Amino acid sequence: MAVDEENVRREKPRPQWLTSVMPASLARKEPAANANPPTNGSPHDANQDYLTGLRGVLAIMSFLWVFMQTFAPAAVAHSPNDTGPAYQIALRKSLSVLFWNDSLIYSSIIFLSARTICLPFLLDSTKVQLASGVFRRGLRLWFPTAVPLIICYFVFTKTIGTGYLTTFANLTSNVSMSDDIYVLPSSLANFNSIFEIFWTTHTFSYAAGNWAFPTQTLWIVSVLFQQAYTVYATMVVIPYTRKSWRVKGAFVFIITAWWVYSWAWFSITGLLIADLVVNMDLKARCQSRRGMTLTVALCLMAAGFAMQFLWVTAYPNLYDAEIDYHTGLYNTGGVYTWNDATAPQLRADDYLTIVGFYILLESSDIMQKIFRNPVFVFLGKRSFAYFLLQSIIVYTLGIKTALKMMNGSLDDYAHATGVVFITTLLVTIAAGEVFYWLIEKPSQKFAHILFAWIRE
Repeated sequence: MAVDEENVRREKPRPQWLTSVMPASLARKEPAANANPPTNGSPHDANQDYLTGLRGVLAIMSFLWVFMQTFAPAAVAHSPNDTGPAYQIALRKSLSVLFWNDSLIYSSIIFLSARTICLPFLLDSTKVQLASGVFRRGLRLWFPTAVPLIICYFVFTKTIGTGYLTTFANLTSNVSMSDDIYVLPSSLANFNSIFEIFWTTHTFSYAAGNWAFPTQTLWIVSVLFQQAYTVYATMVVIPYTRKSWRVKGAFVFIITAWWVYSWAWFSITGLLIADLVVNMDLKARCQSRRGMTLTVALCLMAAGFAMQFLWVTAYPNLYDAEIDYHTGLYNTGGVYTWNDATAPQLRADDYLTIVGFYILLESSDIMQKIFRNPVFVFLGKRSFAYFLLQSIIVYTLGIKTALKMMNGSLDDYAHATGVVFITTLLVTIAAGEVFYWLIEKPSQKFAHILFAWIRE
């Protein structure tokens, strides 16, 4: 067996000038308790399993959005179908903002990703742990993401096509669903679309792979991949800087990211909360000031939800107005003048809601216990599989079943919708389980094995 070079390498003597300007604790390199962490796993804090449960809740919300956008679009906040049955309009102005709000869901996914991917390094701040996360991230995402795009190619290009999507959209007057998905013309285009998901640096929603994916939500993977390296590049300073200056610097970073309209606005906030939890005992600090903590959290959530309800119920024309207050980093260099209402938006109302929620979550034993529910944790571990498969299942099995049951008439639409909901939900759960064990878990193991191999 090869001997790890870290076991035989001698530490070089430090220059005198370095010793004079650095604290003794930093200038003297203490041997880590686990200098060579195993490469077949990452440090895990079971006390933070509630974050996995939160992923499970987001998986449920995500499925609800996909289904409602397809079969009851008037009941979805911000959807172009702003007229419809009275019950759908009532849901649009009430529950949709809370439970199937697309911008809140994808913003929460990106925020939660940043909150969790930094944990292995924060729990074991070694260079091996850092290198392991940086190396494995692409493999961890690439293989699972490639599978649904390959499925889309064979389903929509080679077999059933997309004409039935237009038929369904016209029959149900649904202008919210993505019936104009991009049909990948060749296997080479299919491969390039997979590659582009991990190459795009901005305007993520315009990637070919995203347009070829039903509901056109695959851009989220592009953001998760890109922002992972924003988090990695930022978190390396955490073990070597003072806590107070890290917090102050993070606030400057967050404000700047908001101004330039970057997803780092959300991801660095997620990293900051992780740092506060792991290194600054955020829960104890918040619990010692319960009144203030509760007031701040509820005020932030109330402000975020109040704006969202206003944009849906009273001032829908102001929903896109916020974008004008950012700089156009990738086009004019001045204010953000390019406003595509169909593109995903980084929103202050979502941000306030998410930050307020996390303050409650990180300080409350009761909320953490709720999200540690085994059902939520189970769903959370498979949430990525559900996300990648649910849109394809709803757009194929769901719409095909509904069309067959309706037979060109809307008389049986309510009954068909109920049947499709149960069918697609069960198939998504079953297919997600298969995908999790056959695709996602092996891709994780392969990434660990390959990282161990390149270190031999």
